[in-house]
Amino acid sequence: MRPSITVVGLGPAGDDLMAPGARALVLEAGTAFLRTSRHPAAAGLADVPSFDHHYEEAGTFEEVYDRIVADLVTAAQVAGAAGRAVVYAVPGSPLVAERTVDLLRQDPRVEVTMVPAVSFLDLAWARLCVDPVAVGARLVDGTRFTEHAAGQRGPLLVAQCWSPAILSEVKLAISDAMAEDTTATVLHHLGLPEEVVATVPWHELDRAVVPDHLTTVWLPAPGPTVAAEVVALDELARRLRADCPWDRRQTHTSLAPYLLEESYEVLDAIDGLGQAEGAGADARAGAAAGLEEELGDLLFQVCFHSRLAAEEGWFTLADVARGVHDKLVARHPHVFGDVVADDAATVVSNWEAIKKEEKGRESVTDGIPAALPALALAAKLQRKAASGAPSLADRPLTEVRAAAEAGLRALPASAVDPGEPPDPARAEMAGALLWAVTDLVRRAGIEPEDALRGAALRFRTAVRAAEGLEG
Repeated sequence: MRPSITVVGLGPAGDDLMAPGARALVLEAGTAFLRTSRHPAAAGLADVPSFDHHYEEAGTFEEVYDRIVADLVTAAQVAGAAGRAVVYAVPGSPLVAERTVDLLRQDPRVEVTMVPAVSFLDLAWARLCVDPVAVGARLVDGTRFTEHAAGQRGPLLVAQCWSPAILSEVKLAISDAMAEDTTATVLHHLGLPEEVVATVPWHELDRAVVPDHLTTVWLPAPGPTVAAEVVALDELARRLRADCPWDRRQTHTSLAPYLLEESYEVLDAIDGLGQAEGAGADARAGAAAGLEEELGDLLFQVCFHSRLAAEEGWFTLADVARGVHDKLVARHPHVFGDVVADDAATVVSNWEAIKKEEKGRESVTDGIPAALPALALAAKLQRKAASGAPSLADRPLTEVRAAAEAGLRALPASAVDPGEPPDPARAEMAGALLWAVTDLVRRAGIEPEDALRGAALRFRTAVRAAEGLEG
């Protein structure tokens, strides 16, 4: 059997919040350690050795945690040989913001058992009178705030705010996105006689208290939260499937036309947003509201398909969100890893290489949906070939023009009988003509699908003008 380590939570404050039996478990152990003696509940455990010396000697917190784990594993191996377990006492609860416990659980050399306890989170929600599930609260490490939460405006509970410098970094990371009247709540020494719960203006965050390892900040959301609203939308899909006869009959296949229709309506709304550029504020606001509505319709399609899949036991909306999140992280090693990409072309090249490896694809054309509109399909194939098979994609411009001229010669000068079957040779040359024109447009840096749609809409406007109608 592997050597055993029992991790005991000491609770968030003094003895009164320590779990029954926790103190005895530590004191009666043959071998016991405190992560730190700098915690109120450790006052009655003065004879138990701590790992405070690592905090004083190591250069980084990660190095501290690695040293603590190494010491614990060694102690467990020695104690295990004598048939004993090691007891390791940590502030709060073992599974809340305890990096050493995470590392121990991942270590194959030891068996880890945990004795849970009240954590600082329980006190924080009680003092704030907040249900974290209802508001979609997120716990963030203050020492990594810029990395994990910059740009988010709440609801956030920011822990590990143990120095003025950390509070300043938290404040500055999102100050530009804050309204002037934004406030935050500083939670300091919860559960102790000197407890402070103070709501302060955001710009005074780093001046409200002298922070230490028992300081946390709460930043409520200024309005509806992403988590809460998406959960409500998922619940709506569930309710419709249960109570609406039409929704109960739907399948992935029956919903496909609606998904396509909603996608095109989003594109129309984006076009409307572009047309509103340079117009008045009311026009831009109206176009933005239209895009918001159409994105909502498209999002509901994602929710509904995810609900159907959940009913089959395949996946949920959360699985969809987590999957695309993890995929995008993996495909941005220049953001989340150590890969260097100084320009967009390098990013695209890395993306394609990673995607090809992920999917096990042999060709750069694998995975391109054949159901794409023909013009979009042609442009995408040309772009992919340019990155993966340049000998096919990089034809001289004279050859492109020759293909276009050949296509023009092959097509009849006047309309043919619509009942007459198309001539295969002519159809092939017509395809070559369209392909060549698409290639010319793409090489000019213009999206062929957008260019043709613009021309069609201008033609529609001209026809309506000729009819004496408004555009």
